[in-house]
Amino acid sequence: MADRTLLIVGTRKGLWLGTSDEARTDWEFTGPHCDMEEVYSCLVDTRSDPPRLLAGASSSWLGPQIRRSDDLGATWQETPGGAIRFPEGADATVERVWQLTPGVEDGVVYAGTEPGAVWRSTDRGETFELEQGLWDHPHRPQWGAGFGGQAFHTVLPHPTDPQSVTVAISTGGVYQTSDGGASWAPRNQGIRAEFLPEGQQYPEFGQCVHKITRHPSRPERLFLQNHGGVYRSDDHGGSWTYIADGLPSDFGFAIVVHPQEPDTVFVFPNGSGDGRYPPGGKARVWRSRDAGETWEELGNGLPDSFYVAVMRDAMCADGHDRTGLYFGARNGAVWGSADEGESWRQIVCDLPDVMVVRAAAI
Repeated sequence: MADRTLLIVGTRKGLWLGTSDEARTDWEFTGPHCDMEEVYSCLVDTRSDPPRLLAGASSSWLGPQIRRSDDLGATWQETPGGAIRFPEGADATVERVWQLTPGVEDGVVYAGTEPGAVWRSTDRGETFELEQGLWDHPHRPQWGAGFGGQAFHTVLPHPTDPQSVTVAISTGGVYQTSDGGASWAPRNQGIRAEFLPEGQQYPEFGQCVHKITRHPSRPERLFLQNHGGVYRSDDHGGSWTYIADGLPSDFGFAIVVHPQEPDTVFVFPNGSGDGRYPPGGKARVWRSRDAGETWEELGNGLPDSFYVAVMRDAMCADGHDRTGLYFGARNGAVWGSADEGESWRQIVCDLPDVMVVRAAAI
């Protein structure tokens, strides 16, 4: 039984590691690791003992690099060539690694990058190969770039079918393969692109999806935070239903499913695409226990003066029986809850701009 907690905080100037016990009251942090590098993606791969830590770091001098640690961050290794590089003839250069996700098969890890590409590793993240079928998709020349760039920020391997992977890009939308990456189909029916003219707001692709999540015990159900809109799919992305009624805003980045409860989902609303901070300047997590039919506000211990955003990968849950939740903000503070969001406390502050938070019971 896991009795420790590991928290990884990736920022625009390095990475910090926090450790605690199962109570998650007192924390010890080390860092910066990957000093002065932008860390937009992290992974705690618990399929090995000890877990392997992966970090997608970008240096202004050396470019992007996937760093790995097999001793819980005491030492870090890098792969010659950065682990992810486009093959000759692709006419593209990797700018940033936005996503690192474990696959179904042993040793498989997926990565999503900017420019928009998805990669697959079979050696636990040491080397990666381009998902060529997605890179060659006829839609790719028409994908736009969101405010933060054009990136595959979501990669969701199906928990029981290695041939099926769901991905999302801003601004291209949701795509899915059912044949191991040979072909990819858009899965955006019902998602509104509010920035398009009236009559054109439900295109086949081109939506600005911010994040997707799902629970492994119910893989056909997906939850999605859009640039304007929170959605649920009950048919593996075949169609989407708007579920943001009851929220103070339907704009946001982060969306997290409860690790033990497939009907429970958490979001952190922002005011709008122009005012990227919580409505009223109050930091609040919102929870639904009925798959988005109703929502409740969770703010006990959170500040009422909070004019910064929480980014798409800066909120997460750990794997303890009593689920812990965490979010990091662009003011360098990280907040945690050891009771499923009922109460919150600041666990570290004054870090650089937080881009990604990952937690695990170990």
